[in-house]
Amino acid sequence: MIKIELSRLDNDFNMEAVNDTGNKILLDGSPSDGGNNRGMRPMQTLLAAMGGCSAIDVVSILRKQREELKDIKITVTGEREKDAVPSLYTEVHAHFKLFGNIDKEKAQKAVSLSVEKYCSVAKTLEKNAKITYSFEIVN
Repeated sequence: MIKIELSRLDNDFNMEAVNDTGNKILLDGSPSDGGNNRGMRPMQTLLAAMGGCSAIDVVSILRKQREELKDIKITVTGEREKDAVPSLYTEVHAHFKLFGNIDKEKAQKAVSLSVEKYCSVAKTLEKNAKITYSFEIVN
């Protein structure tokens, strides 16, 4: 069982989420909702989680392929339902920027395996959102 504990840090919406090993993230609402932008909004954390989940997969797959990945940067964007409560993601796109001398076919395989098969967050989001991805290699 996964356990996350949240504690309120102010009189508004700023919260600290802590996992069972003591790692923390800050959450908050936007000023238009009464928050103070002192942390990510909860829906932003879903995009960050997908990026982190995919990054772990891609790094692991490229290591197994013996590719020399020097760095990875991922930009995840999402579109949400307009004027809906709750406002779910309808589209999510992840762009992977892979740094190093990496074979293009192996990079394609790593990214597609991650997003389409292994990333639990992407698989969760795809129940409501169209998930797309792209990548580039920077030598």
